[in-house]
Amino acid sequence: MAVTAIGKYEFAPKDPVEKFPAPLLFVGWEDHLMFCAPFAVPFPPTLKFGDMCRGAFPGIFGAHPEFAQIDWEKAEWFKSGQPWQPDPEKSLAENGLGHKDVIRFRTPGLTGFKGSCS
Repeated sequence: MAVTAIGKYEFAPKDPVEKFPAPLLFVGWEDHLMFCAPFAVPFPPTLKFGDMCRGAFPGIFGAHPEFAQIDWEKAEWFKSGQPWQPDPEKSLAENGLGHKDVIRFRTPGLTGFKGSCS
């Protein structure tokens, strides 16, 4: 919805990075409706991207029956809706990720519980 203001619409954000233990990263798994929206997770910018997938994602997405079947080499990544290829050996910051960025991944061949998103 568009907003028309009668004056300048400038204000300090209420959720700057300084208010969190680490920058927030929003992470979502495409085609898996068990998770209706991306998760907001505070990750240190020095965390390697691959360590995030191997270390944190089991606790976030592991309840899904297809999680154990993910082939991370074939995962398709999106940053702010655009195709994106992260380097698993680089940190989140080195991959260009910052506070409140949104990333999503798609897992070819896995289309939700019992193919619910196929």
